[in-house]
Amino acid sequence: MQPPVSRSSFMFAPAPVLRGLIICTFTILLTSELATSESSKPESNMAESSTAESNTPSQSSISVAQELSSAFEHVAGVITPSVVNIIAKKNARPMADRQGPGSVPRGQAPHGRSAPFGRGQSNPFLDQFRDFFGDEFPGFQGRPQEDNGGHGVGTGVIVDTRGYILTNNHVVDGADEISVRLHDQTSYTAEVVGRDPRTDLAVVRINAKDLGAATLGDSDNLKIGEWVVAAGNPFGLENSITAGIVSAKGRSIMGGGQFEDFIQTDAAINPGNSGGPLLNLRGEVIGINTAIFSRSGGYMGIGFAIPMNMAKSVMNDLIANGKVVRGWLGVAIQDLSEDLAKSFNFSGKDGALVGQIQPESPAVKAGLLQGDIIISMDGIKIKNVNQLRNLVAKTIPTTVAKLEVFRAAKTMQIPVTIGELPIDGVEASVAVEDEVEPSALGIQIENLSPELARRLRSSRTAGIVVTAVEPGGVAAEAGIQPQDIITNVNGEEIKTAAQFRTLVIKAALKRGLRVVIESQGMQRFAFLKIAG
Repeated sequence: MQPPVSRSSFMFAPAPVLRGLIICTFTILLTSELATSESSKPESNMAESSTAESNTPSQSSISVAQELSSAFEHVAGVITPSVVNIIAKKNARPMADRQGPGSVPRGQAPHGRSAPFGRGQSNPFLDQFRDFFGDEFPGFQGRPQEDNGGHGVGTGVIVDTRGYILTNNHVVDGADEISVRLHDQTSYTAEVVGRDPRTDLAVVRINAKDLGAATLGDSDNLKIGEWVVAAGNPFGLENSITAGIVSAKGRSIMGGGQFEDFIQTDAAINPGNSGGPLLNLRGEVIGINTAIFSRSGGYMGIGFAIPMNMAKSVMNDLIANGKVVRGWLGVAIQDLSEDLAKSFNFSGKDGALVGQIQPESPAVKAGLLQGDIIISMDGIKIKNVNQLRNLVAKTIPTTVAKLEVFRAAKTMQIPVTIGELPIDGVEASVAVEDEVEPSALGIQIENLSPELARRLRSSRTAGIVVTAVEPGGVAAEAGIQPQDIITNVNGEEIKTAAQFRTLVIKAALKRGLRVVIESQGMQRFAFLKIAG
């Protein structure tokens, strides 16, 4: 493609401009003469002069580099007294002895979710994080079946002069003994004040005086492209710092019941940095380094940190109460695909679609319904499931929140009194495919019998059960799996396979069908559509 040409290229130049052109031409000729006389000088002298000039940086560029270097030096000097090395020792014992209230058996996913891969299998995505997190991080299925003891090394940051230290939960989880080594090599025994697996944060405390607490910043003010510094003990190399920029904000990498809003950075983060601070150039902690994406177990340019504003809220609860108190709405929610949005006559894909209402929940009492689309909370526009989950979680229980809801092509305001999230509860989300590939429907079904309902642990008395799913078909692409129960099609409750077949006709499938799926007690929406 030819580059666009400015229209001014074709305009005739007025007299003043022509005079300017003549002057310019004379100047060019004069410069040419000077260049010719310069060319008569010995070539060696010209080469030396040219090389010297090209290799000499300008004073302004040197000043800029020195200022940036000074900023990094300032951050290193400010944070070093506040960064600690954490050594977590685990005694040898059978894994079965370690199944506590917050633990998850091997091969199972946390918070009642099904593991995406069976026992003994690996998840290619989660494996990228394994070497950094360790086997105990939520969502990872462990490799060894017995714990032979040993110790883990991580980082922490002093957040209070009284001896409180913030770190990652996976650094101290399951530890029998925890020791903390300060920057001056003084060591202390630490006790766990509280842990929060849902954010992978923990607070430990040492009995020490005159500690240098870090300054905590406001992560909401962080900008993409801003310089940041990661501090910690990578591979046991204490008091190390690396620099990079903020690559992205609001990342969700684990999903499910985790509360996530990660900062993504290209500052080098490696095993051992876990729990260390991420800082801005003012020396303020704006994140807690938590994860890396890696195929090698080491740095590959993608690291994740928990925003300090989220970490502060969790930290304050752990210090005050030993646990985190979160708000609870009591809904299973999912992101909107383009087809799902159209099926509700909803414009756009922002918002959170209510797939299921939990019994006796604040959502039930407020009158929320399955199929409602929550588009704002207390005036804050909802973009996705993760944002709504985090907003609800940080709302103080008993607070009356105002939800803006889209229902039956109308927008309405619904006040809801936020409850307290149970210890074993979760503000659930369900995963759906964003795109539906046009192909055959590809499922086999049968009526839901009492025996099938019992086997599937469903309380339903009517519906149809998916007995087989054709790989690559529309149903498979929509996330439908064998043993799913189809309960509703386009708002009509389904009781028999015959009723389903009358609704699933070619014309309807070209327009698309919105179906409600029940899977392991959780309900979600899916959208089925074939090529026109």
